[in-house]
Amino acid sequence: MSFTKEQEEKFKKLGIASCLELAIIIPSSYEDLRLHDELRPQESQLIDATVESIHRSQNSIQITFYAHNFDALIKGVIFHPKPYMLHQFRVGMRDYFYGSIECNSGFCTMSMPKKVINIGAITPKYKTTLRSDVMSRLVQEVLTKENLLSDGVRKDIADKVLEFHFPKDNSPNLRELSKESLDALKYLELFIYMRQLSGKRRYFKSISYAGGNYKEWAEKLPFELTKAQQEAIEDIKKDFSSGVSAKRVVVGDVGSGKTMVILASCFMMLPHRSVLMAPTTILANQLFEEAKKFLPDIKIAIITNKTKKMDLSSFDFIIGTHALLYRELPPSSLIMIDEQHRFGVVQRNTLEKFIDSTTQRAHFLQFSATPIPRTQAMIDSAHIDVSLITSTPFKKDITSKIIHKSDFAELLEHIKSEISFGNQVLLVYPLVEQSEVLEYQSIQEARGYWEKRFQNVYVTHGKDKEKEEVLLAFREKGDILIATTVVEVGISLPKLSTVVIVGAERLGLSTLHQLRGRVSRTGLKGYCFLYTNKNSSQRLEKFTQTISGFDIANLDLKYRKSGDLLRGTTQSGSEFKWVDLAEDEEIVKSVKDDLVKLTNLSH
Repeated sequence: MSFTKEQEEKFKKLGIASCLELAIIIPSSYEDLRLHDELRPQESQLIDATVESIHRSQNSIQITFYAHNFDALIKGVIFHPKPYMLHQFRVGMRDYFYGSIECNSGFCTMSMPKKVINIGAITPKYKTTLRSDVMSRLVQEVLTKENLLSDGVRKDIADKVLEFHFPKDNSPNLRELSKESLDALKYLELFIYMRQLSGKRRYFKSISYAGGNYKEWAEKLPFELTKAQQEAIEDIKKDFSSGVSAKRVVVGDVGSGKTMVILASCFMMLPHRSVLMAPTTILANQLFEEAKKFLPDIKIAIITNKTKKMDLSSFDFIIGTHALLYRELPPSSLIMIDEQHRFGVVQRNTLEKFIDSTTQRAHFLQFSATPIPRTQAMIDSAHIDVSLITSTPFKKDITSKIIHKSDFAELLEHIKSEISFGNQVLLVYPLVEQSEVLEYQSIQEARGYWEKRFQNVYVTHGKDKEKEEVLLAFREKGDILIATTVVEVGISLPKLSTVVIVGAERLGLSTLHQLRGRVSRTGLKGYCFLYTNKNSSQRLEKFTQTISGFDIANLDLKYRKSGDLLRGTTQSGSEFKWVDLAEDEEIVKSVKDDLVKLTNLSH
């Protein structure tokens, strides 16, 4: 659909690029310029009136109207009149006037009456960067049913949205939209957004075909892969054998077994080379140990800042930290990133160049332990394939409980008891140093208390350069670890049975879930204590009753709305005006299905 140069200029001023985007800028109010024969106080309305008298004072003009359509006298008042207004009203003239009417004890006034010509219609009023009349003209010229349908929108949605701009019998109630009207706006907003996303996706030939049978490998494992793991691996197998380079994100809860999906992907890629990048040295080493254990017949290298330069061309699987970005890497058919959101922007840009350097591309898989709402997964699937691992290999037994100052003695007893069983305890504090604003202790204030009463207390935080060494030492010899949320992702602590989160109400539910996921990694009985000074918190109560990360992500969305993730860039709430990701899963699903049909029609 083509627009004139002038129309395109107006689109630019509005910050939009299509007729569909214009359609969801709905009016802010309506002027009902039809003549009614009953008075509707507290509303703006039209009168067919004769001017009976005019009284001018220093700051106002007062006009007495006889309204023929109501058979009533109405007093008009114009405050701080502009010079041209003085000549708009003459005694004895009969005309149409419009303004807001209020009645008190049988006496009615119309504030700021204005003379109108365009009677008999309901006129939408817009609040945009364009003048109201210019915007109205643009809508009249461009917003047609034909244009919306040619943009791929369903007929029922087009009809419903056009009612906002061209009301027939009554102006839509903007304070309380009907469910059908609101759903149409949500649908259209998602349709625009998801279609833009899918438009950004580019397809490239893959460097190599692969898709070896992982089942023989899986049968030799000392445990059985979960159904969710197998489904994710099957998705990846299809990617590898399609001839198009994969772009997939695998999202799994803490402890859902993503490592086995990574190793299965590497196995299916053989005899071609795979590269895996992890955000920390600890994580890279953990993955390296697992790979050696479960892929014993292939050559595996590990690269960190401390690794000397070496020729990597003889290795089948190269695992490393971001140090990989600064090495000469041999051609590889599969690039995998674990916890990509934890790499800095510069590293991610370097990575993009590293992956996108040729017309034929390596397969690209990202793995994330931050569960996302299903609605988000469906939206993201417009531009990247998404696999969700929604179950864990074994049921975690974690008791979650909200505690207050009065429970502290009991908490101390619990910590002593767990340490006596050879288990470890993690204490998460909100800040490293003292703050006048926050009513909770910081790490620096609290550490003395714990160090005095317990042995083998380790302390670390985000700015700590020795963080990884401290975590490793704690894993081997520690009883208590005091930290900020730095431990959210990464190191496996098999003996950790208890986490205490101080000032829990300050953290998002997804972060609380990540921290809780640190305990009971090996089937150990686990405890998660949420320490708060708040008397009650429905959000934390709900959290203690919910164990699935994907349900937590949905809860987080619900509570964020009321100001208590999503994709890192849209923290606290969403980038949508109409769509509510916590509630609108069905609409997201129907948009996704319709876009798939449209794509199939165009191929």
